Amino acid sequence: MNKIPLTVNGAELLRQELHQLKTVERPSVIAAIAEARSHGDLSENAEYDAAKERQGFVEGRIKEVEGKLSMAQIIDPSVLDADGRCVFGATIELEDLETESVVTYQIVGDDEADIKLGKISISSPIARALIGKYAGDVAEVQAPGGVREYEIIDVRYI
Repeated sequence: MNKIPLTVNGAELLRQELHQLKTVERPSVIAAIAEARSHGDLSENAEYDAAKERQGFVEGRIKEVEGKLSMAQIIDPSVLDADGRCVFGATIELEDLETESVVTYQIVGDDEADIKLGKISISSPIARALIGKYAGDVAEVQAPGGVREYEIIDVRYI
């Protein structure tokens, strides 16, 4: 079985979501189903159908999150000793050599990725191009608009 890499923060967010699903969403759906049943004929009851559909979604998501957590390989970036290499969990400051703009990204798991927060997925083209490189190296990234070059300015483990 393949391990799913997660940062400590990403694992905690999944645990919180699982807790929310089990303690708030699931009871809410059960109550909605009970309410809809009390209205009588289930064959033409749109509320009942909607509640059952919601229940399927909630139960599916619970199974998905539990599966991810059971297969998680939790990595704490603050205790990494990668000798300045770009690795999972590292925060990397990059300069786009074409535009000279500077961006900072953290390489995280697929579930944690959020470009607006500066978190890129380990499976993204830019993260794959960065893995194993050091500060001062240039990474070539195959982007939809063509090849882009980024110089690695700094690698931090926070």
